[in-house]
Amino acid sequence: MKVPFSWLKQYVDIDVSAEELEKKMFDCGFEVEERIDLGAEISRVVVGVVTECVPQEGTHLHICKVDCGDYGHDIQISTGAPNVYVGMHTPAALDGSTLPGGVKIKARPLMGVESNGMLCSGEELGLNEDLYPGAEVYGLLDLPKDTQPGTPIQGVVGLDDSIFDISITANRADCQSILGIAREVAAVLNKPLKMPATDYTVSDYRDPRLNITVEAPDLCPRYIGHYVRNITTGQSPRWMRRCLALCGLRSISNVVDITNFVMLEIGQPMHAFDMDTLESCQIIVRRAAEGEKITTLDGKEFTLTPQNLVICDGEKPVALAGVMGGLNSEIKDSTTQLLFESAKFARDNIRKTARGLGQNTDASSHYEKGISEYTTELGMARALHLIQELGCGEVTSSHFDCSAGASREGKHFAARISRINAILGITVPTETILDILRRLNFEVELQPDQDTMQVVAPRYREDIEIGEPDLAEEVIREYGYEHIVPTFLKAAQVTSGGLTADQRRREAFKRTMCAQGFYEASTLAFYADADLDALHIAADAPERRVIRILNPISSNLTIMRPLLVPSLLNAAVNNLKKGNTAGRLFEMANVYIPKELPVTELPEERLHLGFVAFGEKEDFFAVKGAMEDLAASFGTHFEVERAEDVPYLHPGVAAYLLCNGVRVGCFGKLANDVLSGLDLPRDSRNSQKIFLGELDYATLTAQLPADVRYQPLSEFPEVARDLALVADEETPCGTVIAEMKRACKQLARVELFDIYRSDAIGAGKKSMAFTLHFAPEGKALEPNDVDRFVKKILGNLKFKLGIEIR
Repeated sequence: MKVPFSWLKQYVDIDVSAEELEKKMFDCGFEVEERIDLGAEISRVVVGVVTECVPQEGTHLHICKVDCGDYGHDIQISTGAPNVYVGMHTPAALDGSTLPGGVKIKARPLMGVESNGMLCSGEELGLNEDLYPGAEVYGLLDLPKDTQPGTPIQGVVGLDDSIFDISITANRADCQSILGIAREVAAVLNKPLKMPATDYTVSDYRDPRLNITVEAPDLCPRYIGHYVRNITTGQSPRWMRRCLALCGLRSISNVVDITNFVMLEIGQPMHAFDMDTLESCQIIVRRAAEGEKITTLDGKEFTLTPQNLVICDGEKPVALAGVMGGLNSEIKDSTTQLLFESAKFARDNIRKTARGLGQNTDASSHYEKGISEYTTELGMARALHLIQELGCGEVTSSHFDCSAGASREGKHFAARISRINAILGITVPTETILDILRRLNFEVELQPDQDTMQVVAPRYREDIEIGEPDLAEEVIREYGYEHIVPTFLKAAQVTSGGLTADQRRREAFKRTMCAQGFYEASTLAFYADADLDALHIAADAPERRVIRILNPISSNLTIMRPLLVPSLLNAAVNNLKKGNTAGRLFEMANVYIPKELPVTELPEERLHLGFVAFGEKEDFFAVKGAMEDLAASFGTHFEVERAEDVPYLHPGVAAYLLCNGVRVGCFGKLANDVLSGLDLPRDSRNSQKIFLGELDYATLTAQLPADVRYQPLSEFPEVARDLALVADEETPCGTVIAEMKRACKQLARVELFDIYRSDAIGAGKKSMAFTLHFAPEGKALEPNDVDRFVKKILGNLKFKLGIEIR
């Protein structure tokens, strides 16, 4: 929020510099994100008086003699401005001066005549008509005749000012105004606050036809309306236009400017309805009907629902409550009578309306943080005062105040000084606590026990909760955080810190994947139905039970992901399109599984490990080897079984991964029909080799051994034997290896090195050649030991799978 230093001074006698005030505001909890010095970019620009002005023959220029006071009384400057005249007071940028935007002025010849500077227009100084009258005139800025030559221009045109850009936290809705910040400045400087004038007189006229009804008090707990007639629209006074301009708003007309001024000054969004445009004099605050439409002041049409609150004229909506007025009731130059609105709307409803319709405004921003009923009353009174002060209307006695019955007093509660000190961990003197709270406009009465206080919070401080914690915060931010002495918590104990066991395991998983050549990826938790369509996920598949985003930021991010593979496939495709022809990526992240649809409770967030490998050198066995090494790193091993029902994987080059007989994931080559649909060049699309996989981390870790211990290498060598086995064509290699390991615990590992088919072997048969590695336990293996192991393995294979040695 932008807060001009000069505007703050209207309410508080500030006796410190802008720099000092910035630090004090930060110390009491208000972050000044930026302090903008309006004249910081201007140097050596002063008031100059034109004492001589002679046209330069053959050019459009005038050669002027300029009196710049102490800088020189007879400085020659050429100008092409048509409005220059003898006796004119105008800004003079001298030799070596700078202007906004980093423009540097140097003495140099113009059309053959030496010019020792430049006479300036208002726009060249960064001014506009609202900041200084005449600033947008074509030509030089004509200054008042009482300005002294040589005076720095910043003070003359109001550029000797600073603007604080303050970050207002969501809980301090009372500070989203100039007055709100002024209250804090008055408290921190221990100065009295000068409240803006809110007095006004009403005429005897009352319009008997006018009536206001609130049909949704749950969404509008307070609605104040006041009828003003005999409106005379025109330009606002200079002081008001300047205040608006310093805060980034352009002046429109006196009536509209009053509503904007009150929002900035008091923090109350105001609205004015042109009564001549209303269908009737019956104002109704209600929920919108399903499908009802409204066109707002910016020309946008919206279709509404009963979740939106509207202001109606008895027939149609004329404003979207808390967001923006309707185009059909805007104030025009021809407006002669109007109804001022000052209201308190439910903050959550305004937030949902603004977000749902994509219509965020200054008014909705204020209402989302919260508006107190005190601010609603003060805003209306201030607006009516300004109507009379500017002489632009007659304030009638037609006044309406619709309330849901909330208390019009501040929160009243008891608090103990000892408890405040206990929360802070220091002892703040009682008188200091009382003084701070009173400076912050709390009503405080100390009880005879000298510890208990009866406290009444200001009506505008709706953030104050009953009890000592909030009061402790108020006290310490004024008393100073530097007074807090670091202490050790009574119930705390020294720990060595570090990661939890689960965090260490996750990091180990990631390190193991990186050791296999994978790079960690981090993708968004959202994608679209089209991503599931691309993988040929069936409409009735469990993965189609997804959580939909109500207000997605993009049509490509409409659902919370039930799988990781679409995200990783998109990452692989993006790499391929950018010329990265090979790579390995993995991601460990949550997928989101709804417990029921429509969603009534938070979904299950289940951690998965997804991976993708792409490139000419990738194949099924390379990825399988990476998974086997992953399992071995955690003291277990994976079994594989053919996977023919995973829709996005090739049915002949895909497998399920099992750990202790429990299915924990799958992997394989991307199916050809999925590959052909990727957004890749047609000539290279079908030749791509992409392998995808996904593991359920929770299911996998449940099967891992509780503790993986170091096993020293045996001092005795392993013994290897080769076996060629004849098996049925349908018998998977993984099944054969699993049976071998079940038959002999000394079998450390098995490697398939050949598959052979011929008529000599037989139809429907194949020969698989394996190398079996036997690990000794405590002593070297003798040949007869190995023979015994081989015999046991062959017997088990024949019995279980009907496999014969070749």
